[in-house]
Amino acid sequence: MTKHSDISDIDKGWFPEVRRIASPNYNGRPRGVEVDLLVLHNISLPPGDYGGDDIVSLFTNCLDCTAHSFYAELEGLEVSAHFLIRRDGELIQFVSTEDRAWHAGVSSWCNRDNCNDFSVGIELEGCDHEPFEDAQYQTLAPLIQWLRQVYPGITTGRIVGHSDIAPGRKTDPGPAFDWDRLRASV
Repeated sequence: MTKHSDISDIDKGWFPEVRRIASPNYNGRPRGVEVDLLVLHNISLPPGDYGGDDIVSLFTNCLDCTAHSFYAELEGLEVSAHFLIRRDGELIQFVSTEDRAWHAGVSSWCNRDNCNDFSVGIELEGCDHEPFEDAQYQTLAPLIQWLRQVYPGITTGRIVGHSDIAPGRKTDPGPAFDWDRLRASV
């Protein structure tokens, strides 16, 4: 990932020098709500397969739900994240950080429900029980540093997993995610 020296595009919420693929699955944040939470996820489609276009297709409502038996349960699902970091470290942005991506679902953090209202969601291509790639951490760290510069409410303690905001319902980014490595880098 290219290191960013300015935040000139932040008024639009789109980060420069990042591949942009606009998702229709977003809406505006509630008036007066500040972004102060970062939620890390994992995703692979089909589960355990990497490198295909199915994640992009899911986030843009173009997934062929007949292409794999697992996809039947995704029929009609409208989801997105602000960012996706592929296994090779490629960064893709789907939703402006000024808007509410649909990544958290039913969620709560610090007695606040609806985490989509006040969070940025980053998907890492992967699964719960398989280590993430060095390239992903190398992309994630500067992205988080930049997000924290733009949204100072995202403190180290407010970088969480999907499992933290939806316990019992979600497990990602999972036990294979190296939280110590991340904390040391941001």
